[in-house]
Parts: sequence; structure tokens; C-alpha cells
Amino acid sequence: MTKRRFISSARLFHVLALAVSSNVFAQVKVAYIDPLSGPFAAIGDFGLKSFIAAADDVNAKGGLPGGQKLEIVPMDNKGSPEESLLLFKKVTDRGIRYIIQGQGSGAAGALIGAVNKWNERNPDKSVLFLNYSSNDPELTNAKCSFWYYSFDAHNLMKMEALTNYIAKDKSIKKVFILGQDYAHGQQLAKAVTTMLPKKRPDIEIVGNDLHPFGKVKDFSPYVAKIKDSGADTVITGNWGNDLSLLLRAAKEASLKTKFFTYFAAVRGTPTALGEMPEGTVYQISEWHRNISPNTLEKFADDYAKRFPGLEFSYVRINTTVQMLAEAMNKSKSLDPKQVSFALEGMEYQAGNGKVTMRKADHQLLQPMVLSVYSRKDGKEVRHDTEGTGYGFKTVAMIPASETEVPTTCAMKRPDGKQ
Repeated sequence: MTKRRFISSARLFHVLALAVSSNVFAQVKVAYIDPLSGPFAAIGDFGLKSFIAAADDVNAKGGLPGGQKLEIVPMDNKGSPEESLLLFKKVTDRGIRYIIQGQGSGAAGALIGAVNKWNERNPDKSVLFLNYSSNDPELTNAKCSFWYYSFDAHNLMKMEALTNYIAKDKSIKKVFILGQDYAHGQQLAKAVTTMLPKKRPDIEIVGNDLHPFGKVKDFSPYVAKIKDSGADTVITGNWGNDLSLLLRAAKEASLKTKFFTYFAAVRGTPTALGEMPEGTVYQISEWHRNISPNTLEKFADDYAKRFPGLEFSYVRINTTVQMLAEAMNKSKSLDPKQVSFALEGMEYQAGNGKVTMRKADHQLLQPMVLSVYSRKDGKEVRHDTEGTGYGFKTVAMIPASETEVPTTCAMKRPDGKQ
């Protein structure tokens, strides 16, 4: 009888040990809802791998409360708002409490609405939405939500910084605006036409075109129109294939204009650029590989070794994951509501300097950098990109204060405070 009790106790101890172990190393699942098929699959795959690397980095440094770990769960929305809503149902069915998304403001807007409705009906199963790359300012203005955070500077912020720079460049006389025909491209065009005339009324806007999103295979007609307009500068928010194909067509047509972009360093675009003439392609971003000082040198090196053929460029992905973990540890909670309260107003030393999550609208304020595609020289351009022999060189460092614009957000919080 005593022996049987001993065996029973041993088995009970083993079961309890397994339970404790599985709890300590339990994973906090974060759904990654972005295109993993279709014309923007390469960008979606790049984002996924970047989030996995950032999560692994956080996990290696101690992870979350109770020793738990972050797990990134990939979900392919094919770049579609409708598909994103179908995936959100899968998220809630599986009990996932965190989602991340970035490629496409249309998908972001749809998800904000879905998250708000779900959380209102299911307060004990709330979901928090973290966005790392959607640029429509309405997402943190008219559509602002306690359950939504933006970790990338939106169109008005980037354009505030960019038009400040353009205003000082007296060689710029004629500007052509070209963008994708959806919220992001429309908002970019509106920002340029609103801001630039106030800062440089002598600059002539000689074109303002939108093209179908992700459907144009040949940009030569658009390049011809730019050339005929006499523009010396093009401002575009295009990304993915829409940017790669545009810049390739410009190079093939020997178009001699400056291009001011948001995403020229993102996967595939440098390959399309190849030996683009220096001083042609500029990028406004939060970081680039040759920035100095570079506190993320080792992370970028390790990333390149882990994912051959890919190059780290989205510091905001690291910032998203790091601030999420910081909020969980600060609040000592994995509950999305408590984590959201901890994120509000948070100051954090990120890979591109000190950043602040503005409480009023959940918009990250961060330093930006303007860089230009240039030949590798071992000094200002220590690293080339995608084997082109070219990389990005710093033109101007822009403090967070010079990107900040007012918000119209009137947020409702669960604590009843505005």
C-alpha cells in the first residue's frame, strides 16, 4: 500500500513538473496578417522573417512575464482587406490575442473596425493590433482606436520631413507625384499638394497621377508622361513591385529626375535599381544599413547569415516587438488591455534612437533619416545592398520633433477617459 502511494506521488510530481514547465515556456502567439502570395509576397515574406528574427532576439534576452516566449503565426491575407477579415475570424477562433500587419492601409482599416467590434462584444477576450508599415494618417486620426498602434511614421509625418528638405534644395523646380490608387497613395498626393506650396510656392507640380495597385506590369507609359512633363523630381510612395518596376522603367528610359521614395531599400528594389546613376534615388526612412553610429550592426549581420539573400532594413519591426515585450513586462500582464495602457506614452531607446508612443493617438514619434542610393566606397557606404555594389548614404538626420504633426484623434479608452 505504501509502495503504491509512493508511485502515485512520483507520477503526480512528474505531471506537475510538466505542467509547470509547459507554463513557463508557453508561447504568446502573435498573428502576422500580410501577403505571403500574390504580387507582394516577397515583401510579406521579408516582413515575416524580420518579425521572427526580432521575436527570437527578445526571447533570447528573457522573453515575457513568467519566462514565456513570443511566437509569430503567419497568415496570408494576399494583400486583401476582405481576406484579412476572414483571417481575423481565425485569429479569434484560435484564441490569439495579438495581431500585426503592415502591407496595405486598406487591410489595416478593415482590421481596426473588426478589432473594435470584437473587443466591444468580447471584453474578456480582447485583441490588440500593432501595425508596422501602413502610412495612411487616418488610421491614427479619424480611425484611431485604443486597440491600435502605429510603429511607422505616416504619410503626413514623412512628407513633413521630406518637404522641409525639398524646400531647401533650390535645384528642384518641377515635381511629379505618382502613387498607387488606394488610401496610402491618395494620402501621399494630398500631403504633397498641401505642404509643398506653403514651403516652396515657386515649385510647379507638373503631374499628379494614381495607377492601379499591384496590377501595372509596364511603367514605361508613366515614365514617358513624367519625361514629357519636364519634371526634375518625382515623389512616390510606391512599394514592392510597383516601385521596382517604376524605377527599372525609369532607368531603361534614361529618365534624368530625382526620385524621393519611402521604400527604395526594401527587398527587390535595389536589384531593380542596379547601377542607377548616383544622386537619383532618395529614401525617407527610420534607418538604413550604413547609418552611423549603428547600434544594430551585429543584428543586421546575424540576420543576413540566417536568411541568405535577405537584408535587414525594418528597424520599426524590432521596435514593435521590443516595445510589446517591454509593455508586457512593465504591466506584468499578457492581457491586451493592460499591455495597451503600458504602451501609451512609453519612451524607448530603439535602434534608431529615442522613440515615444504618443498617448493621444498611439502614433510612434521617432527620428528619421534621408538617404541616397550611392556606390559602395568603404566609408559612408560600407555595405552594398543585394550585391549591386551600391548602398544607401545618409543625406540628412531628422529629429522626431521635425516629423511630428497634430492629430485629430478623439480616442475612447476602456477607463472612460479621453
